[in-house]
Amino acid sequence: MQVTEKGSVRVDLVGGTLDLEPINLILKNVVTLNVATDLKAEVRIEKTESETIEIHSLDYNKKYIFKEEELTDDNLYFNNTFKEMSFVLQVLDLFGFRKSLNIELKSGAPAGSGLGGSSAMGVTLFKALTKLRGEELDINQAVLKVKSVEGRILNRGVPGYQDYFPALLGGVLALRGVPGKIEYEQLYCNELVRFLEEHLSLVYSGISRNSGINNWDVYKSFFDGDKKIRSSLESIARISAQTYEAIREKNYTSLLELIGQEGEMRKGLAKNIVPDEVDNFSDDLLKSGFITGMKMCGAGGGGCFILIHQKEFISAIESKIKEANFIKLNFKIDRPIQ
Repeated sequence: MQVTEKGSVRVDLVGGTLDLEPINLILKNVVTLNVATDLKAEVRIEKTESETIEIHSLDYNKKYIFKEEELTDDNLYFNNTFKEMSFVLQVLDLFGFRKSLNIELKSGAPAGSGLGGSSAMGVTLFKALTKLRGEELDINQAVLKVKSVEGRILNRGVPGYQDYFPALLGGVLALRGVPGKIEYEQLYCNELVRFLEEHLSLVYSGISRNSGINNWDVYKSFFDGDKKIRSSLESIARISAQTYEAIREKNYTSLLELIGQEGEMRKGLAKNIVPDEVDNFSDDLLKSGFITGMKMCGAGGGGCFILIHQKEFISAIESKIKEANFIKLNFKIDRPIQ
């Protein structure tokens, strides 16, 4: 038996970091907004009769073979024996698989991009395994379990939940945390999608990053009572709620302004959210009038960022991106999954 699944990686619009529990329950009117892209994590699973698990990672361009006797609890969970494959193997173990599988994986996003590629791949793998078992997918349970596995591996506080939902739902999402689950609302419409695709450019800086450090610093500071961090996150929550209303009211001009405001406010969460190279690049574009704002993707520190602009400046911006030795990622917003 063979199963193939694909799941979108996301571009976050506003409200990242607010998806860290229980910050999402402490601040008022918390909503996180993101879009599912046509950049896809891909999983292929084949059931075999072997005593091994064979994994082909297209991202690492490597094949891994694990014998059942190697996959002990100590090796899986406590000894860091399997390094970059720990996440995959621990997701497999949620279903009790320690042999008889051949798996091919692709995360769908450049390494360290800040687009949540590993999370999308993990939850897409979970969906594929659910299908392999002939079971019905519970979206909240899938997110809860995969997020728990990723949190254990990151070992640096609580991971956010926004990265997982676009892979399972597609479209344009509003996510809200309530006790015990995450509520999701589909905001996709053709007019909104066309506007976003014409006014946002996704750029990969190639600068290495560690999102866990940024998120942990913000998380710890919030609960240590840092007034600046609390005030910044309250402002981000307010902007995110306004962005949600702008989408609902189809006030798309305000939508662009709010995304830019959120990106600017996010800079104050940690000193290394925006690398100097990206900061200087976006400042030059702002002074030239080519863009109206910039926002780092994910927890920042490197990886991808989005530029906010009028559609007539796309060609000029693309030239500037090439001059800076950055890469424009051509993406479309994916339709909702029915």
